[in-house]
Amino acid sequence: MTNLSVNVNKIGTLRNTRNLETPGITRLAAIALQAGAHGLTVHPRPDERHIRPDDVTALSAVVKQFPGAEYNIEGNPFHGLIEHCQRVRPTQATLVPDAREAFTSNHGFNLVELGPVERRALGHAIDTLHASGSRVSLFLDPIPEMMPLARDLGADRVELYTEPYALAHRNGQVATSIGTYARAATAALDAGLAVNAGHDLSLDNLGQFLRGVSPVAEVSIGHALIADALEFGLAETVRRYLALCA
Repeated sequence: MTNLSVNVNKIGTLRNTRNLETPGITRLAAIALQAGAHGLTVHPRPDERHIRPDDVTALSAVVKQFPGAEYNIEGNPFHGLIEHCQRVRPTQATLVPDAREAFTSNHGFNLVELGPVERRALGHAIDTLHASGSRVSLFLDPIPEMMPLARDLGADRVELYTEPYALAHRNGQVATSIGTYARAATAALDAGLAVNAGHDLSLDNLGQFLRGVSPVAEVSIGHALIADALEFGLAETVRRYLALCA
């Protein structure tokens, strides 16, 4: 079964529109885990637009109440991610090359064009995260040639950036896109890396992705899942995603 990590950023976004601490992010995170989610994901950005530093700590405590659940903190390793991870020691750190002003993550690391200085800095970040006890995943576009480079940097996993797949699904071009992701996943596995996936996965497109790209260790889903929860309720929504993951 593919693990489901619920990204709770959008809960933080809604809460931050008022000063009432509503909705309660830790309470809803616990509901997601009670419904069977395998873990939680947060992406704390420097502007604190959704996840705040105290959320990182509080959600770590929530995850610890559920034996076997995993905590995934994602973000730019040079914008404070490492400090968060050293403080709470999550199961996994997902390194994302997002700019400070980025609306949302919109591309993976280009390891092919990475210069020697940047390569050393990224490798050092991975070593530091390993020393704090976290598994490390690199957020990458589905390019097979980059998978051995991720291994050489010391990554344990890659997370395939799936917005292009979601767009292809909407435009009726799934077959071509699935082939691209399947080849990237095979290259990752051949390099000894496990495969995660995330960005714009939804109830509409997740099942077809997982049938075509296998095995996927984990999907991290936030925006669509929280949107679906407005219609179905959070616990029922988690159960629907878990059914697809199975």
